[in-house]
Amino acid sequence: MKKIYPKSLFMYLILLGLIISCNSKAEKKEMKKREITDEVMQEIYEEIKTPYKYGLVMVPEDNSYKLDCPSVFREDGKWYMTYLIYDGRGYETWLAESDDLLNWDYKGKVMSFTDTTDWDVNQKAGYIALQDTEWGGSYEWGEYDGKHWMSYFGGDSRGYEAGVLSLGMAYTEESPAKVHEWDRLEEPILKPTDEDASWWDNSTMYKTNVIRDKERETGHDFIMYYNARGDSINPGQGAERIGMAVSDDMKNWERYGDDPVVNHHDGITGDPYIQRINDTWVMFYFGAFWKDGAFNRFAVSNDLKEWKRWEGEDLIAPSEPYEESFAHKSFVVKHEGVVYHFYCAVNKEFQRGIAVATSKDIGKSDINFVEPDEKVEKDE
Repeated sequence: MKKIYPKSLFMYLILLGLIISCNSKAEKKEMKKREITDEVMQEIYEEIKTPYKYGLVMVPEDNSYKLDCPSVFREDGKWYMTYLIYDGRGYETWLAESDDLLNWDYKGKVMSFTDTTDWDVNQKAGYIALQDTEWGGSYEWGEYDGKHWMSYFGGDSRGYEAGVLSLGMAYTEESPAKVHEWDRLEEPILKPTDEDASWWDNSTMYKTNVIRDKERETGHDFIMYYNARGDSINPGQGAERIGMAVSDDMKNWERYGDDPVVNHHDGITGDPYIQRINDTWVMFYFGAFWKDGAFNRFAVSNDLKEWKRWEGEDLIAPSEPYEESFAHKSFVVKHEGVVYHFYCAVNKEFQRGIAVATSKDIGKSDINFVEPDEKVEKDE
């Protein structure tokens, strides 16, 4: 005789299946997280270290210029670099191209000074947003809402990182490998004068790195890491630290927590850049003045919120004439088994260029800073 089950039993079985499925997904998600032990930290260091200094790959064509903050991406088999040029007025964002990550050609500007009353007329320092974070991955510049996005810090004061700097967002529907002016949101997305500004970011704001939070660890779709300076009575007044903001639409942002996530309490902790390495998150950043000089470090996380700092040897530190003052501001990629660590190199004359170190010996560069009497006009 065929048994007939009440509808309530069927509903119960369906709900039970959903609960089991949800619990299974939660357990799998939890299993992905590695405990960040000293052994894991050492493993990451061995994977990312670049003991071979190739040398300078981008130098100023005029000594009045300073090159800064490399960010590297890939499109259609070619490599591209966004970087900054300071010419005495402020920062503009430029683009370069390479076939091999070592030989680079200037292409042109993508965010320029403007002669308006905008909040960012004299400073537009841009950085790749929503890039593929997989270590050794595509390094493609990702999209959201049909657009490529570039976070930046901007300001209206003339001079080197002068005045009050706020964070903005630029976007384009064209290829980021094409030289063209990016559109920008009219207003800053975060300001040091915001009502919710905290003790550590209420003075001025600097470099940003925006990634997708695919697992919604923060409860949001996007995370912005940024360094800022505070004017508080806390220890280390005037120091720079790294903290977080979150968004669901790339336009409206809110701070995540009241405190920084990487903090050395003195000097500068800045320029975060995130990669996913061996099932852990790695933040490359630079330190300055909490010990001698400026140098590149890293921290590791399993949830994008709590970060453990590496306490061992610097990834990059001054050792060569072209970087005697500072060797800092990381951008690190792995390609065909070789790690390339791009950084800003500053010599004793405070000429700034972009250098690279590698995980394997690939020879030495013969690119040098121009001599003081060799000024060359830069084509725009």
